Amino acid sequence: MRRRHFLALGLGAAACLAGCATARGGTAGALSIVAGGESWTPVTKCLVQAARRAGYPVTAPGAATVITVTGLAALAAGELHRGLATIDTATPLARLTGDVEVVVVPANSRYREFGDLAEQLIAKPELTPVAGGPMGGPDHLLFGLIARGVGADARQLDYTGYPGGGEAVVALLGGKVAAAAGTLAEWRPRVDAERVRLLAVSSAHRVDGLDAPSLLECGVRVDFANWCAVVGPPGMAAGSRALALRMCDDVSASAPWLEACRTSGWRPLPLSGDDFAAWLASEVDRTRAVLGDLGLLDTPNTTCWGSCGNGH
Repeated sequence: MRRRHFLALGLGAAACLAGCATARGGTAGALSIVAGGESWTPVTKCLVQAARRAGYPVTAPGAATVITVTGLAALAAGELHRGLATIDTATPLARLTGDVEVVVVPANSRYREFGDLAEQLIAKPELTPVAGGPMGGPDHLLFGLIARGVGADARQLDYTGYPGGGEAVVALLGGKVAAAAGTLAEWRPRVDAERVRLLAVSSAHRVDGLDAPSLLECGVRVDFANWCAVVGPPGMAAGSRALALRMCDDVSASAPWLEACRTSGWRPLPLSGDDFAAWLASEVDRTRAVLGDLGLLDTPNTTCWGSCGNGH
């Protein structure tokens, strides 16, 4: 596996890091934790609280080294917007959590099982409207992975991306789309109210308390989560990196953090240091490949990360 030790951030996280350039000069004894976008604010707040309870000096940006909470959506955005804006690179530190994604249909849908939807996607992907979050985001990536897994033509998928989960709900229940994808937390209230049915979950194993198979059970070799991680600034000092890694490891195993994950519905996915960097390299490759399958990347073979001068 080709190893890559830097994550291409989306525009929001990149802007944050660029604005915190003084973080390189921060001391190794203090950290500041910021959210790379609004969607990661709840995780960031819980991380700050858990870190302080564990005895780590988390301060406001300034003299401290700034680390950023970001995730899959930012990675995908970085790939989609490469060449259109300045994309900073970051030092991978640790994966924190991951939201299980689900594939849902209306309660009265003719698709009784995932296999029914898969057959339709294979036969007529362009006539099987599906929906989720923004184009190229995690929900769209999941449908791309499903298309790849069942042998459907991902470029022919009739996917509509909505900026908010509520709009995808309206589209599904209003009959505008046949199926939708999103996080379990987003769809759980409609599942519990029996307004929608779960066809599958994106994790490798079933989710406790849900009567739905995993995609792996359905014959799709996918283990997928809308993950969240922590990254450091470019050229992060060794001392600051070591401190951040210790903090991430200690917090991930702490009772306050695990309780915050439980109450917030987050799935703990702790992985740090070189193991996280290696996993991230494979995730970058998978994300890029799926975006290519979906026809969203103009340049299919781009591996230089902006250094070759060819506009990649």
